[in-house]
Amino acid sequence: MTKLGMKGSWNETKGKLKQKYAQLTDDDLLFEEGKEDELLGRIQKRTGETKEKIRSYIEEV
Repeated sequence: MTKLGMKGSWNETKGKLKQKYAQLTDDDLLFEEGKEDELLGRIQKRTGETKEKIRSYIEEV
């Protein structure tokens, strides 16, 4: 689906991210094709996690 290697649909992944990181909003998780780095940057800014850790978590779920 993307360079992130998501297994399910983005809506499922988004739900799991919101469960893990309650501070994330729908705007933070707005996904646009080709803007994976921007998405990771928004999540990183809100959560304080590294991009590598976020990418790894997305690929796991």
